[in-house]
Amino acid sequence: MTDPASRKPLPAALLFAAALLAGTVNAQEGDEEEYRAQIPDVGIYKAMLDANKQSGWVQFRNFADQQLIYFTALQTMHCRLSEIRYSINNDTLDQRFPLAECDAELPFNLPSDDTKNWLYLNLKPGEAETIAVQAVWDDGSGSEIVVYQPCKNPEATCASIKTIKKPKKRLDEPSPSTSAR
Repeated sequence: MTDPASRKPLPAALLFAAALLAGTVNAQEGDEEEYRAQIPDVGIYKAMLDANKQSGWVQFRNFADQQLIYFTALQTMHCRLSEIRYSINNDTLDQRFPLAECDAELPFNLPSDDTKNWLYLNLKPGEAETIAVQAVWDDGSGSEIVVYQPCKNPEATCASIKTIKKPKKRLDEPSPSTSAR
């Protein structure tokens, strides 16, 4: 039997390791982990963008003597977008649409915005015959460029595809998306 007075204290590192192992064993026994909100992988967002292409990344609406262009479908992807490029009546993509702030707890939800700055564009009636749109992801890749036009039903909030273009090869533009089809 060892004399208690002759025992040497365990180094602090060993005590810390023992505590970690005990915590791991307890977590495994209880099958519980502390939840940490994570934004889903960018691949999920790219698949969503592709799935929403036909119905419109943007929507046109005539309302109260105005033409509104809604960016709601794109804004649901705001947690993985770095920017939304667009242009009215051409494909220069010379404008940027503001993005909502990301909440990792609710990555697909849109926070309230009393200013409506990131919900829609407000134009004169008939001002936009087309809108070219490109999504740029937080990984630096860019989607194809889709040109939308108002749909035939003036009472509906909708858009139809006019053309789809590959991004022009310029140094200041991101590379095209490689989303699975």
